[in-house]
Amino acid sequence: MISFPNAKINLGLNVVARRSDGYHDIETIFYPINWRDALEINDADKFDLEIKGIEINGDIESNLITKAYRAVAKNHSIQPIKATLLKNIPMGGGLGGGSSDAAFMVKMLNDYNHLGLSQCQMEDYVKPIGADCAFFIANQPTYAFGKGDEFDSIELDLSDFKWVVINPLIHVDTRAAYQYLEPKKPTMNVRDVVQLPINEWKEYLINDFESSVFKQFKQIEKLKNELYENGAIYASMSGSGASVYGIFPKENTLDFKSKFPNYAVYSA
Repeated sequence: MISFPNAKINLGLNVVARRSDGYHDIETIFYPINWRDALEINDADKFDLEIKGIEINGDIESNLITKAYRAVAKNHSIQPIKATLLKNIPMGGGLGGGSSDAAFMVKMLNDYNHLGLSQCQMEDYVKPIGADCAFFIANQPTYAFGKGDEFDSIELDLSDFKWVVINPLIHVDTRAAYQYLEPKKPTMNVRDVVQLPINEWKEYLINDFESSVFKQFKQIEKLKNELYENGAIYASMSGSGASVYGIFPKENTLDFKSKFPNYAVYSA
Protein backbone atom coordinates (compact mmCIF):
# COMPACT_ATOMS: atom_id res chain seq x y z
CA MET A 1 0.00 0.00 0.00
CA ILE A 2 1.27 3.46 -0.85
CA SER A 3 0.13 6.97 0.02
CA PHE A 4 1.43 10.46 -0.61
CA PRO A 5 1.51 12.63 2.54
CA ASN A 6 1.15 16.29 1.62
CA ALA A 7 2.39 19.55 3.12
CA LYS A 8 0.33 22.43 4.49
CA ILE A 9 0.81 26.16 4.69
CA ASN A 10 -0.48 28.66 7.25
CA LEU A 11 -2.79 31.37 6.02
CA GLY A 12 -2.14 33.99 8.69
CA LEU A 13 -0.85 33.15 12.15
CA ASN A 14 -1.82 35.22 15.17
CA VAL A 15 -0.13 34.59 18.51
CA VAL A 16 -2.99 35.59 20.79
CA ALA A 17 -1.91 34.87 24.38
CA ARG A 18 0.55 33.08 26.64
CA ARG A 19 -0.88 30.06 28.41
CA SER A 20 -0.28 28.97 31.98
CA ASP A 21 1.12 25.63 30.71
CA GLY A 22 4.00 27.38 28.93
CA TYR A 23 2.47 27.19 25.45
CA HIS A 24 0.78 29.96 23.45
CA ASP A 25 -2.74 30.32 22.13
CA ILE A 26 -2.68 30.91 18.39
CA GLU A 27 -5.12 31.14 15.51
CA THR A 28 -4.36 30.26 11.92
CA ILE A 29 -5.76 28.60 8.82
CA PHE A 30 -4.15 25.30 7.81
CA TYR A 31 -4.42 24.82 4.07
CA PRO A 32 -3.25 21.60 2.33
CA ILE A 33 -0.97 21.83 -0.71
CA ASN A 34 0.27 19.14 -3.09
CA TRP A 35 3.98 19.14 -2.18
CA ARG A 36 4.18 15.45 -1.23
CA ASP A 37 6.26 12.70 0.31
CA ALA A 38 5.67 9.05 -0.62
CA LEU A 39 5.01 6.43 2.07
CA GLU A 40 4.78 2.71 1.32
CA ILE A 41 4.04 -0.17 3.70
CA ASN A 42 4.49 -3.91 3.15
CA ASP A 43 4.21 -7.01 5.35
CA ALA A 44 7.28 -7.83 7.43
CA ASP A 45 8.35 -9.95 10.39
CA LYS A 46 8.82 -6.85 12.55
CA PHE A 47 8.41 -3.11 12.20
CA ASP A 48 11.12 -1.31 10.25
CA LEU A 49 11.42 2.09 8.62
CA GLU A 50 13.62 2.97 5.65
CA ILE A 51 14.05 6.61 4.62
CA LYS A 52 15.11 7.79 1.20
CA GLY A 53 15.36 11.26 -0.34
CA ILE A 54 16.05 14.13 2.06
CA GLU A 55 18.17 12.91 4.97
CA ILE A 56 16.45 12.88 8.38
CA ASN A 57 18.56 13.06 11.51
CA GLY A 58 17.81 10.83 14.49
CA ASP A 59 17.12 7.14 14.96
CA ILE A 60 14.08 5.25 13.74
CA GLU A 61 12.33 5.31 17.12
CA SER A 62 12.35 9.13 17.20
CA ASN A 63 10.70 9.40 13.79
CA LEU A 64 7.06 10.50 13.85
CA ILE A 65 6.09 7.60 11.56
CA THR A 66 7.40 5.13 14.13
CA LYS A 67 5.60 6.96 16.92
CA ALA A 68 2.36 6.74 14.94
CA TYR A 69 2.85 3.01 14.36
CA ARG A 70 3.62 2.38 18.04
CA ALA A 71 0.54 4.37 19.14
CA VAL A 72 -1.80 2.22 17.03
CA ALA A 73 -0.01 -1.05 17.80
CA LYS A 74 -0.37 -0.38 21.54
CA ASN A 75 -4.16 -0.75 21.31
CA HIS A 76 -4.65 -3.01 18.28
CA SER A 77 -3.30 -6.30 16.99
CA ILE A 78 -1.83 -5.19 13.67
CA GLN A 79 0.39 -6.73 11.03
CA PRO A 80 4.11 -5.88 11.41
CA ILE A 81 5.24 -3.81 8.46
CA LYS A 82 8.24 -2.44 6.65
CA ALA A 83 7.60 1.26 5.95
CA THR A 84 9.55 3.09 3.26
CA LEU A 85 9.46 6.89 3.16
CA LEU A 86 10.62 8.94 0.19
CA LYS A 87 11.16 12.34 1.82
CA ASN A 88 10.55 15.30 -0.49
CA ILE A 89 9.01 17.94 1.81
CA PRO A 90 11.75 20.01 3.52
CA MET A 91 11.86 19.60 7.28
CA GLY A 92 11.58 22.39 9.81
CA GLY A 93 10.14 24.81 7.30
CA GLY A 94 6.63 25.39 8.62
CA LEU A 95 5.16 22.90 6.12
CA GLY A 96 4.14 20.09 8.48
CA GLY A 97 5.74 17.29 6.47
CA GLY A 98 6.67 15.12 9.44
CA SER A 99 3.24 15.57 10.97
CA SER A 100 1.65 14.59 7.68
CA ASP A 101 3.77 11.43 7.47
CA ALA A 102 2.58 10.40 10.95
CA ALA A 103 -1.08 11.06 10.16
CA PHE A 104 -0.92 9.19 6.87
CA MET A 105 0.70 6.23 8.64
CA VAL A 106 -2.29 6.02 10.99
CA LYS A 107 -4.73 6.26 8.07
CA MET A 108 -2.83 3.54 6.19
CA LEU A 109 -2.73 1.24 9.23
CA ASN A 110 -6.48 1.74 9.64
CA ASP A 111 -7.13 0.67 6.04
CA TYR A 112 -4.41 -2.02 5.89
CA ASN A 113 -5.67 -3.78 9.02
CA HIS A 114 -9.40 -3.02 8.58
CA LEU A 115 -9.53 -1.41 12.03
CA GLY A 116 -12.60 0.72 11.34
CA LEU A 117 -11.25 3.72 13.24
CA SER A 118 -13.27 6.92 13.02
CA GLN A 119 -11.77 10.27 12.08
CA CYS A 120 -11.86 11.34 15.73
CA GLN A 121 -10.13 8.15 16.87
CA MET A 122 -7.34 8.61 14.33
CA GLU A 123 -6.95 12.24 15.39
CA ASP A 124 -6.63 11.15 19.00
CA TYR A 125 -3.77 8.81 18.08
CA VAL A 126 -1.72 11.55 16.45
CA LYS A 127 -2.49 14.56 18.66
CA PRO A 128 0.19 13.60 21.23
CA ILE A 129 2.74 13.30 18.42
CA GLY A 130 2.46 16.90 17.22
CA ALA A 131 0.07 19.84 17.46
CA ASP A 132 -0.72 19.92 13.74
CA CYS A 133 -0.72 16.14 13.14
CA ALA A 134 -4.46 15.78 13.55
CA PHE A 135 -5.11 18.30 10.78
CA PHE A 136 -3.79 15.80 8.20
CA ILE A 137 -6.40 13.17 9.08
CA ALA A 138 -9.27 15.08 7.44
CA ASN A 139 -6.74 17.08 5.40
CA GLN A 140 -9.16 19.89 4.56
CA PRO A 141 -8.88 23.69 5.03
CA THR A 142 -9.16 24.20 8.77
CA TYR A 143 -9.31 27.02 11.28
CA ALA A 144 -6.89 26.05 14.06
CA PHE A 145 -6.84 27.64 17.50
CA GLY A 146 -5.78 26.93 21.09
CA LYS A 147 -2.27 25.46 20.91
CA GLY A 148 -2.96 24.86 17.23
CA ASP A 149 -4.59 21.51 17.94
CA GLU A 150 -8.24 22.58 18.15
CA PHE A 151 -10.03 22.69 14.82
CA ASP A 152 -13.09 24.07 13.06
CA SER A 153 -13.76 23.36 9.41
CA ILE A 154 -13.84 26.29 7.00
CA GLU A 155 -15.05 26.72 3.44
CA LEU A 156 -12.07 27.87 1.36
CA ASP A 157 -11.07 26.87 -2.17
CA LEU A 158 -7.90 28.35 -3.70
CA SER A 159 -7.56 25.84 -6.53
CA ASP A 160 -7.99 28.57 -9.15
CA PHE A 161 -4.60 30.06 -8.20
CA LYS A 162 -0.98 29.11 -8.78
CA TRP A 163 1.02 28.26 -5.66
CA VAL A 164 4.76 28.80 -5.22
CA VAL A 165 6.48 27.67 -2.01
CA ILE A 166 10.18 28.31 -1.42
CA ASN A 167 12.23 26.79 1.37
CA PRO A 168 15.57 28.63 1.71
CA LEU A 169 17.15 25.72 3.66
CA ILE A 170 17.47 27.85 6.79
CA HIS A 171 16.63 26.50 10.26
CA VAL A 172 14.44 28.78 12.37
CA ASP A 173 14.26 27.98 16.08
CA THR A 174 10.54 28.14 16.87
CA ARG A 175 11.10 28.53 20.61
CA ALA A 176 13.40 31.50 20.02
CA ALA A 177 10.90 33.01 17.58
CA TYR A 178 8.22 32.92 20.29
CA GLN A 179 10.54 34.67 22.76
CA TYR A 180 10.66 37.79 20.61
CA LEU A 181 6.87 38.04 20.26
CA GLU A 182 4.41 39.97 22.39
CA PRO A 183 1.07 38.13 22.12
CA LYS A 184 -1.90 40.29 21.21
CA LYS A 185 -5.45 39.92 19.99
CA PRO A 186 -5.74 40.67 16.27
CA THR A 187 -8.08 43.33 14.93
CA MET A 188 -9.61 40.69 12.63
CA ASN A 189 -9.88 36.95 13.10
CA VAL A 190 -8.10 34.99 10.35
CA ARG A 191 -11.31 33.10 9.70
CA ASP A 192 -12.95 36.39 8.73
CA VAL A 193 -9.97 37.72 6.78
CA VAL A 194 -9.83 34.77 4.37
CA GLN A 195 -13.44 35.47 3.38
CA LEU A 196 -12.30 38.82 1.96
CA PRO A 197 -11.21 39.08 -1.70
CA ILE A 198 -7.69 37.69 -1.94
CA ASN A 199 -6.30 41.00 -3.19
CA GLU A 200 -7.13 42.47 0.25
CA TRP A 201 -5.25 39.78 2.20
CA LYS A 202 -1.94 41.62 2.01
CA GLU A 203 -3.29 44.29 4.34
CA TYR A 204 -5.12 42.10 6.86
CA LEU A 205 -3.71 38.54 6.80
CA ILE A 206 -0.63 38.67 9.04
CA ASN A 207 1.86 36.08 10.29
CA ASP A 208 3.04 37.41 13.67
CA PHE A 209 6.27 35.43 13.45
CA GLU A 210 7.50 37.49 10.51
CA SER A 211 8.34 40.46 12.72
CA SER A 212 10.85 38.46 14.77
CA VAL A 213 12.10 36.03 12.13
CA PHE A 214 12.77 38.71 9.51
CA LYS A 215 14.97 40.58 12.00
CA GLN A 216 17.15 37.48 12.32
CA PHE A 217 17.00 36.27 8.72
CA LYS A 218 16.87 39.07 6.16
CA GLN A 219 17.09 36.44 3.44
CA ILE A 220 13.62 35.14 4.29
CA GLU A 221 12.14 38.63 4.16
CA LYS A 222 13.88 39.17 0.80
CA LEU A 223 12.25 36.02 -0.58
CA LYS A 224 8.80 37.21 0.44
CA ASN A 225 9.42 40.57 -1.24
CA GLU A 226 10.65 38.84 -4.40
CA LEU A 227 7.43 36.85 -4.62
CA TYR A 228 5.47 40.11 -4.61
CA GLU A 229 7.86 41.62 -7.16
CA ASN A 230 7.16 38.65 -9.44
CA GLY A 231 3.40 39.03 -9.35
CA ALA A 232 2.11 37.36 -6.18
CA ILE A 233 -1.36 38.46 -5.12
CA TYR A 234 -0.51 37.40 -1.58
CA ALA A 235 2.76 36.21 -0.01
CA SER A 236 3.69 35.16 3.50
CA MET A 237 5.92 33.01 5.64
CA SER A 238 4.38 29.68 6.69
CA GLY A 239 4.33 28.90 10.39
CA SER A 240 7.47 30.07 12.15
CA GLY A 241 9.44 29.69 8.91
CA ALA A 242 11.58 29.36 7.08
CA SER A 243 9.39 28.57 4.07
CA VAL A 244 7.61 31.40 2.27
CA TYR A 245 4.83 31.07 -0.27
CA GLY A 246 3.11 33.15 -2.88
CA ILE A 247 -0.38 32.85 -4.37
CA PHE A 248 -0.37 33.90 -8.03
CA PRO A 249 -2.83 34.19 -10.89
CA LYS A 250 -2.96 30.92 -12.86
CA GLU A 251 -1.63 32.68 -15.94
CA ASN A 252 1.71 33.42 -14.25
CA THR A 253 4.24 31.32 -16.18
CA LEU A 254 7.49 32.18 -14.41
CA ASP A 255 9.79 29.21 -13.76
CA PHE A 256 10.49 29.66 -10.06
CA LYS A 257 12.60 26.51 -9.82
CA SER A 258 15.04 28.05 -12.29
CA LYS A 259 14.79 31.44 -10.62
CA PHE A 260 15.73 30.00 -7.20
CA PRO A 261 18.08 27.11 -8.10
CA ASN A 262 19.70 26.88 -4.66
CA TYR A 263 16.46 26.46 -2.73
CA ALA A 264 13.78 23.81 -2.44
CA VAL A 265 10.87 25.03 -4.57
CA TYR A 266 7.34 23.79 -5.10
CA SER A 267 5.27 25.33 -7.90
CA ALA A 268 1.88 24.22 -9.15
